[in-house]
Amino acid sequence: MRHVLITANELDEWLEGPHPPRILDCRARLGDPGAGHGLWQAGHIPGSHHLDLDRDLAGEPGEGGRHPLPAPADFTAVLQRLGVAPGMMVVLHDDMGGQMAAARAWWMLACWAGHPDVRVLDGGLRAWQESGGELVTGSEPLPIASHWQPRFDTAALVDVDEVLSGGDLKVDARSEERFRGEAEPIDPVAGHIPGARCRPSAANLTDSGHFKSPAELDAELPRADSTVAYCGSGITACHNILAYAIAGRALPRLYPGSWSEWVQDPSRPVERD
Repeated sequence: MRHVLITANELDEWLEGPHPPRILDCRARLGDPGAGHGLWQAGHIPGSHHLDLDRDLAGEPGEGGRHPLPAPADFTAVLQRLGVAPGMMVVLHDDMGGQMAAARAWWMLACWAGHPDVRVLDGGLRAWQESGGELVTGSEPLPIASHWQPRFDTAALVDVDEVLSGGDLKVDARSEERFRGEAEPIDPVAGHIPGARCRPSAANLTDSGHFKSPAELDAELPRADSTVAYCGSGITACHNILAYAIAGRALPRLYPGSWSEWVQDPSRPVERD
């Protein structure tokens, strides 16, 4: 997990080299399924393809939460359609410092599907533009499809029963207000899983939208022998997992259903403070 970030200048150098990476644009807006693709069409890094949060990075919402993981076969089909294979670098980006939804894609590719070289563009689209990188509009020709068959690692995630019974430290990536139960704009119940610690995903970033240094993240991220990352629906939780990787720490497991699954059963305990 050593190389998990790439700078805009490094990306530009790779694009000029003999083995350019596959660039996947993960921009998304919660509550507006078509927004990400529209943003991509309006201006994107040359040669990049859009990876859709609702269509490609999640299954149908329901008992498993608002953004459950897709079936492994479905995600495999997405990766094959985009020509993703273990022999190439994959670079992911969005326009929110990785929170929406580049870190989710990184986790699904690197931690779940086991791709050996997946990186998130540090600073996202803003960093690319500030470095002088151009944007283009319109469509891109689809790459040659791959035949990659990932071996998915179920040990990288936990289900709701394990969260209920396990002794892991739960690390919540939502805002302090949502964690304390003072505000809940999306889910029907406010609060957090009892015993959880709040680490808002935005706290992983500097004011410029780049990740903090490994030393800063190491000093700030919650410590425990075993940790589980969650958030509202399993998206920004992956940003915290990525931060642990940058810090060189053992990675938390992901609870994909997160709060949106947890609160569907009124018998599950809720804490507010």
